Amino acid sequence: MEPHFHDDSYGYRPGKSALDAVGVARQRCWRHAWVLDLDIKAFFDSIETNLLMRAGRKHTDCPWVLLYIERWLKAPAELEDGTLLARDKGTPQGGVISPLLANIFLHHVFDAWMDREYPGCPFERYADDVVIHCSSHEQALAVKAAVEARLRRCKLEMHPDKTQIVYCRDGTRRQDYPHIQFDFLSYTFRPRSAKGRKGVIFTGFLPAISMKAARAVVMEIREWELHRKSDKELAELSRLFNPSIRGWIAYYGRFYPSALQRIFKPLDRRLVRWAQGKYKRLRHSRYQAWQWLRRLAASTSRRGSSRTARRCVARSRRWPSARPAGPRRPPPARRVPAPPPLPPAGSRAVSGWHPDYPSRYRSS
Repeated sequence: MEPHFHDDSYGYRPGKSALDAVGVARQRCWRHAWVLDLDIKAFFDSIETNLLMRAGRKHTDCPWVLLYIERWLKAPAELEDGTLLARDKGTPQGGVISPLLANIFLHHVFDAWMDREYPGCPFERYADDVVIHCSSHEQALAVKAAVEARLRRCKLEMHPDKTQIVYCRDGTRRQDYPHIQFDFLSYTFRPRSAKGRKGVIFTGFLPAISMKAARAVVMEIREWELHRKSDKELAELSRLFNPSIRGWIAYYGRFYPSALQRIFKPLDRRLVRWAQGKYKRLRHSRYQAWQWLRRLAASTSRRGSSRTARRCVARSRRWPSARPAGPRRPPPARRVPAPPPLPPAGSRAVSGWHPDYPSRYRSS
């Protein structure tokens, strides 16, 4: 089946990944000003069994293969209470063969159809998540109406709220439009500041980690309760949490990695609190705990560890109470005010006590 699939289909295929789809979408957003963010409503639960079997027969005539596909599609689902639910359409989302069946179905329903009807509108599809690029707003409206009719003929439905037309606004495209951002594979595409090759700051339409994905990462960090694990050493914490941290950096750090700083601040704060609870000498000074972790991160870096390993030791440079590393400047010399001048000759001495006059200038 692999040679028959479209080049812009990235879901569940060898040699292709979600990051490849995000990278291609990023480049095409620079060349096309409009995007149709397409969402199919309840796709895996809405696939018609007869249409899917018809698509499967175009690729194989082996009766045993068709028999097992049909059995898979018609097998009842078991609920939590043990009752069986009969199914007349759809394929179980998360099933072993469901991704392949979904790719076969959408290849005939969408991919091949787009090549025939709209060859000038490139797209990226990851399973049922689709982004279509258009040159004008009128073309985006026409493509949206045609895709909606195509899906309706194939017993599918376009989600009315999640499907939208987006304007790829940047430094050169400054038209006003209500929708200037969209989410694709846990990345948010929107206008962002960037630095060019010559150091010039410009506005580009770029992807970065979405707010939904960032909140999920922060919530998982909170569930670790890392600051309460004072019974464990730092190396053991690294073995426990580095796989997750490494995965987040590998995926969300591919594009616009500076957006990761805000989601790793909770990790840095909890590492500082862990150090304060672990070591008595750091218990009463958050600044000293931060400096200790910083020195440890620097020594880890000198030993040639990876960037991911250094991430598990605090790395934020914007800690609110941390002063910059290095030797402290000596305090400025205390300025002692000079005593007031002596009274002029022949004048009368001040009687009594006055704060501006030292005792030796007071009259007896």
